[in-house]
Amino acid sequence: MDLNDLAAFVSVARAGGFRDAARVSGASPSGLSVAVSRLEARLGLRLLNRTTRSVTPTEAGQRLIERLAPVLGEMEAALDVLNAFRDRPAGTLRLNVPSSAARIVLPPIVAPFLKAYPDIRLEVVVEDGFVDVLAAGCDAGIRYDERLEQDMIAVPIGPRTQRFATAAAPDYLAAHGRPEHPRDLLAHACLRGRFAGGATPSWNFERDGELVRVDPSGPLLVRPGAAVDLAVSMAVAGLGIIHLFEGMLRPHLDSGALEPILEPWWESFPGPFLYYPGRRHVPAPLRAFVDFIKDRDAAR
Repeated sequence: MDLNDLAAFVSVARAGGFRDAARVSGASPSGLSVAVSRLEARLGLRLLNRTTRSVTPTEAGQRLIERLAPVLGEMEAALDVLNAFRDRPAGTLRLNVPSSAARIVLPPIVAPFLKAYPDIRLEVVVEDGFVDVLAAGCDAGIRYDERLEQDMIAVPIGPRTQRFATAAAPDYLAAHGRPEHPRDLLAHACLRGRFAGGATPSWNFERDGELVRVDPSGPLLVRPGAAVDLAVSMAVAGLGIIHLFEGMLRPHLDSGALEPILEPWWESFPGPFLYYPGRRHVPAPLRAFVDFIKDRDAAR
């Protein structure tokens, strides 16, 4: 067996497609397709179900992945040992992060990290659901504490306290009035978000130990991710009230494009964590990133 063909198969299966696997591995989609087809021909089994919309492992393919993943992981770890002989770490660091972390947590970290480690290449995959980082082909992820599994090592990253902010454009408030209590939002046009699974999270507010949850309605519903920018733009345009991470709204609050409302009720929560499996060899690029984050926090 050609080890490269096996690695190509695992890469495609993990990524869920040839194009995404090509972006991760640096190979071409056509080259990966040839490698997988060659492997299937040698084994006499179909390993991937291919459609125009998705690529998924067959039962035989899934069994092969389960046995190959630890072997390939050990090989990567063995090669990574050579990083100890370099003057500085090299290689690729793959992070799986939610859209909020991509907008708030990573921007002040990425530039100084990559300047400190010019031989490291950073790949960021944005997904708002919790994922198995190894199955997704990533080295580590960023999530909040309630989304972490017990066997993960978690390192604080980014602001340790965050808040959800509620805001609206001055024109909207002039036309519709300013809510004085969270329940007043039920009479306003609110710009909501919906998770990929279909759930629409309530808006939570807290003041002096009193917790209030409301489910207002409005003219716009978006999923987390890039569509959040649309919701923010519509709030600035005066379409309605928005409730979002304070860090995402702060530039518009500072510029006056949005005005804070119900600020004494804004709910705060602990900041996110960088997480990675504790039972696995830590690649040199990830180890450098963890040390960089810890040193950055210690210097504050």
